[in-house]
Amino acid sequence: MLSKLLFLLIGLNHKTAPVELREKLSFTPSSSFLLNLKRQISSFKEAYFLSTCNRVEFGFVLEQEKKELLLNEFSEFLKKNLGFSWERFKSYFYLLENEEAVKHLFEVSCGLDSMVLGEPQILGQVKNCYQQALEARTCGLFLNKLFHRAFFVAKKVRTETGIGGGAVSISYAACQLAKKILGSLKERVLLLVGAGEMAELACLHFVSSGVKKVVIANRTFSKAVKLAEKFKGEAFSLEELPFALTFADVVISSTSATHFIITKSLVASVLKPRKYKPLFIIDIAVPRNVDPEVNKLENVYLYDIDDLKAVVEENLNERKKSALRAKTIIEEEVLKFKKWATELEIHPTIRALVHKAEILRQKELSKTLKKLKNLSEKDKAHLEVLTNSLVQKLLYYPINYLKKGYHENGKYAINIVRQIFELDEDDFKPVLKDEEKNLLEDSFSTELKDKKVVNKKFYLN
Repeated sequence: MLSKLLFLLIGLNHKTAPVELREKLSFTPSSSFLLNLKRQISSFKEAYFLSTCNRVEFGFVLEQEKKELLLNEFSEFLKKNLGFSWERFKSYFYLLENEEAVKHLFEVSCGLDSMVLGEPQILGQVKNCYQQALEARTCGLFLNKLFHRAFFVAKKVRTETGIGGGAVSISYAACQLAKKILGSLKERVLLLVGAGEMAELACLHFVSSGVKKVVIANRTFSKAVKLAEKFKGEAFSLEELPFALTFADVVISSTSATHFIITKSLVASVLKPRKYKPLFIIDIAVPRNVDPEVNKLENVYLYDIDDLKAVVEENLNERKKSALRAKTIIEEEVLKFKKWATELEIHPTIRALVHKAEILRQKELSKTLKKLKNLSEKDKAHLEVLTNSLVQKLLYYPINYLKKGYHENGKYAINIVRQIFELDEDDFKPVLKDEEKNLLEDSFSTELKDKKVVNKKFYLN
């Protein structure tokens, strides 16, 4: 995509790796994590980190020749922070470059790469990932443009297709699975272990399906109380979990704990008080909250996030039709982004050309004004407009040649313009003010609307 820069995406998801492996890489996404990444990996220019229930992805912008160095540093980073062997597990990862990496991020943002096709929560997680990169200052010109384009594509896909039709999510799939196993939920008691966003989403689906009662157990009791009030339920502390398990029919566990909250011994201890009534447990947390050994107990049925795939498949038919149109939109947007990224290489030449023309314009105008001492301020303003207009019209041709010629002749077009206008001469190397640099760095944006820089806008459109 870029002759000097490489956009590299390293990740794994529910399609390439089991939950046991994904939970080993479950870093908590934050700006401080990115700062730590920056301290330990020196070979990238820009970076982001995306972590959800179903994926862990690292995005890097770096110089082409530093790819091997980055992979070595990344391997050391995983080993040092997790004791994770890259050589042992690298077959579970996907490494995508340039257009393929851009396409993947667009698909992720639109929900096309989610376990539940078209689920909307992922876009919010991508936005948080972008915000963390901004806070850590690991987001530069390339990633800033890329993320904003990803948000635009996601909005366009949802507006123009039916990909978001129907409230389909992991939480919804959990509710559907519970109905299949237990039949009607109207006389059932739902126990939520955790009071976060996933727990609330699950609660919404179960309440709409008519559960008799909602019970919330959470480490922070105040959060459990707040969520219980919203659904007219009952709140417990995590220490009271054994008691809550004695009367629950369905358990949804979604805490951020890094160890098992619900163990085999805990569940075994409540079977007799429950009179061995069936207990249905869905663990939608990563890392998992429930010991897999629980499934061996009598009348206890445990499902984790990977088990929900079968339920999810039943809700995909209509969304798959919409996904075809969505993929066409994404392909178009990837090509547009590729064109923008490619044109970044001509950016320094356009900047130098604009700067040299402005120096010459001001120099010649200054000479003329010294000779025409009786001119009014109004006449001087007219001369300013005239010279600006002449420069705009003259620069249109070399800039247009650069934009079109680059795609046909590559660096040859850049070299021609630089030689003709002697842009590498020391006397005319650009030394711009910060505000001018900011303007010119966004030279291919369609969002420049400030009338004060109308003359520079012309050069860059």
